[in-house]
Formats: sequence, structure tokens, C-alpha cells
Amino acid sequence: MDNKVWVYIDQFKGEALPASWEALGAGRKLAAELGSGVTAVVFGENVAALADNAIHYGADEVLLADDATLAYYRTDPYTDLLAKLAGDGKPDVMLFPTTTRGRELAGTTAIDLDTGVLVDVIDMELDGDAVVATRPVYAGKILSKVRCAARPQIVTLRVRAFGKPALDESRSGTVTSVEPVMGEDDIPTKVIEYKQAEGTVSLTDAGVIVSGGRGTSNNPNLEPPADITDDAEKEVWRAQQGFALIGELADVLGGAVGASRAAVDANYVPYAHQVGQTGKVVSPDLYIACGISGAIQHLAGMRTSKVIVAINKDADAPIFNYARFGVVGDLYDIVPALTTALKDKLDK
Repeated sequence: MDNKVWVYIDQFKGEALPASWEALGAGRKLAAELGSGVTAVVFGENVAALADNAIHYGADEVLLADDATLAYYRTDPYTDLLAKLAGDGKPDVMLFPTTTRGRELAGTTAIDLDTGVLVDVIDMELDGDAVVATRPVYAGKILSKVRCAARPQIVTLRVRAFGKPALDESRSGTVTSVEPVMGEDDIPTKVIEYKQAEGTVSLTDAGVIVSGGRGTSNNPNLEPPADITDDAEKEVWRAQQGFALIGELADVLGGAVGASRAAVDANYVPYAHQVGQTGKVVSPDLYIACGISGAIQHLAGMRTSKVIVAINKDADAPIFNYARFGVVGDLYDIVPALTTALKDKLDK
């Protein structure tokens, strides 16, 4: 446990989130500069296979807590155990993927260890043994370089900002079993059940995202069914037809459906699809914005996308300032044509 860099592996039902391996790859590079090894931290139940995977992805050691009390993420048992391990092992750096669980665990662990957290980091460098982290601020308008004076330095890494390392099954390492510090009777929260959306692609993990905004409702030629008489309900119905087209395009590309806050606030789609400062922060290889003007809050959640394509009737929409490719026109004309062309191109 003398490795200077630790990486938390976020998992659900024994499957690691891809962002965890990205964090492990980033930790490996950081450790090489520090002349150190990497310790991966794996908590859960029946997760021994993840310990092996962590070694194959670059860990030199794995701290494995495999116990029924850790089957599902709960703040108290996870935080207490991780804080105890870090207090004993004294790492210099602890890396977490910026997932919902990773973000929370980083914060609560920092409280227990009396240190700080560098959040949503998109790049790292070393100044001596201090991590200098680059992160977007002011809704992504500028990039700031920050550091943490306390130890350990806790850092959450933006999903898809760091490359996933290659799997090397020839690598070997040490798996150290550790025991939880809380019994089931001591844990104040209980997991009753999980309800998981089926047939969707995770926004944070998606390599392609097709998003819709308020423009999805702007098709007066679409006539709602006769039983829809309220103007607000007609607007939502029209937007749903627009999002159906967006969903078809996303399916062809094997991507996920996103949305602006305006679309979510107008009840066009559920909050789970929201991209932006108050939604998901994403960094896909391709982001297609349909009927989205490009408000600062939305740009904060997607401007680090590798390629941005904007489709909008308003040639002066701010989104065009950030798009590599822009199409001025009605999404109801362009999206179906694009979907058809891609089906032919991809033989789908």
C-alpha cells in the first residue's frame, strides 16, 4: 500500500464503468512521472473479476473489499472504508471518475481526510509532486489551472476526457483483500430496489450524442390528434415527434439522445436526457445539436465534444460559433434526410 497514486473503480453489479478504466490510465501516467505504482480500489460483492481487470488495465495493486454490505453503493460504508484505507496507506493522489457515485464518494472522503477535491478535471500535469489540474470554469468559457495544497490530492476526472488504456492480460499484480468497517446493522440506509431504463445508451459513456432543443416543437405543419386541444399539449406533442426523429438518428449512429434544459423544462423529454451545466457533462466523439440555440449553460455540458455539428434554422444561433459543421435549415427536413443517408452508408 505504498503506491502514491490510487484510483477508485466505480462499478455497478460487477461491471466497471468505462470511465473507471480511463481514470486508471490517467493514474498510470501520473504514477510513472512520480516514480510510483498504482493502486486500484474495488468495492462491491462478487467483484473479484474486476480486481483482475484492474491489473490488466494498469494497476500494480488492487485493494479488494468483496462483501454483501458493499453490494450496492451507499455513502456511509463506502466512505468510511475508503477513508480508513487512505488514512493507513497515505496516497499522494486519489483519482475518481466524475460519475454520480464517484463524485459523491470523492467529496465525502475528502471531508473525512480533511483535504480538498479538484473536480471535473480534463487534464493533469505535475509540478514537483503536486498535481496541477486543468478544469473548465465560468460555464466552460475559460480553463483554469488549480492545485490542492493538502494531501491526499483528490481529483475527479471528466468522463471521456482521458483515453482508455489498452487491456494487457499478461500484466500481473497483487490483490489485497480488505474488510469493511461497517456491519449491515450499522448502516443507516438500505437499498430497496433499482429501476433501470432499458434500451437506452448512457449519455456519459456515449461516443455519439444527438440532442434536441426547443426547436423540436417548431413544426406548424404537424397536426396533433383531435383529442389534444390545449396549446401547451400541442407543443409537447410536436416536440415529441421531433425527438422521435432525433432518436432514429441516434439509433443509426449507435448513440444516445440528449436534450437542452429548455426542452426538459418544457416537458418534451425526461431530465435524464439533459446535457448542460445542470445536467450531464459529456465529451463524445460526435455531438449533433438539433434545434438548440447554444445557451451558455448548455455549452458548459458539451463544448469539449471532439466534433460538434449544429442544425438550426437561425443562422445567427450561438451554437454555430462552436460547431465544426453547421447546417442552417429545419431539423424536420435535415434530420430524416441525414438518417436515410447514414442508413445507406452504414448498410443499416
